[in-house]
Amino acid sequence: MSDFRLKVFYTVAQRLSFTKAAQELYLSQPAVTKHIRELEQQYQATLIDRSGSRVSLTPAGRSLLVYATRIIELYSEAAIEVSALQHQTSGTLTIGASTTFAQYILPQMLARFHSRYPDVKVNVYAENTERIEQALQDRKIGIGIIEGKTKNKALRYTPLIRDEIVLVAATRNKQARKGSLRLTELPAVPLVLREPGSGSLEVIAHALRKAGLRLSQLQAPVRMNSSEAIKSYLLQSDAMAFLSIHTVLRELERDELSVVDVKGLSIERQFHLIHPHGEPERLAGTFQQFALSYNHML
Repeated sequence: MSDFRLKVFYTVAQRLSFTKAAQELYLSQPAVTKHIRELEQQYQATLIDRSGSRVSLTPAGRSLLVYATRIIELYSEAAIEVSALQHQTSGTLTIGASTTFAQYILPQMLARFHSRYPDVKVNVYAENTERIEQALQDRKIGIGIIEGKTKNKALRYTPLIRDEIVLVAATRNKQARKGSLRLTELPAVPLVLREPGSGSLEVIAHALRKAGLRLSQLQAPVRMNSSEAIKSYLLQSDAMAFLSIHTVLRELERDELSVVDVKGLSIERQFHLIHPHGEPERLAGTFQQFALSYNHML
């Protein structure tokens, strides 16, 4: 069973809302629906009743929720117990993180890490995936967190947190008001893309290739190395951009930006922890253990 699908089900069951679950899990609503359907296919049972305007659990859903709650609680208890058995940890750790992760996910994670390990000083080096990998090989950082699909044979990659990349535009954008567009329409849309070397760009290119499109077929007269810069540009133009759902939550809530569904295109990825092969150094290992348990503390 996929732990993440179980967490999606647990969140929907607790909130009785696909919309609220999507916001809490940093996913789009279609992605939440997809995970629930896959879980229902696995159990060959309807878990959630979607009839009418309200969401409710079926008898099978209520039964699964009991076990899902136990499993999630055990994850949290295990993380706390293992942490309690560790000796006092101190020192300085430099973490390299791709810009999206460093700006939108890492701060909350570090706040919890610092509360558990107050004697560890943390420096953050935020750069794109390519430079994070190089900094790790040059031993400028102790551990990295990157996006993208590149695999450097000198490094070990451990899946950390799922992410979804969505097409967004200013809410006032006429095409955005339609809510969706066909894949064949995408080459005619002016886009703002990330810079070469960006893990996000690599993931987008990979997904487009699978769908039968190449980056070179797209209109991308502007490239930027910052999600914040891209969002500011979108608010003043008719362009669109592929951005992590993590980066646009505030603008979606304010109704400044809207997600545009591209039929036939789904872009999901995972952020990875990376370090040289072998056991990571002491503080890097402590952070890695904490980061891997972070999802189950939420």
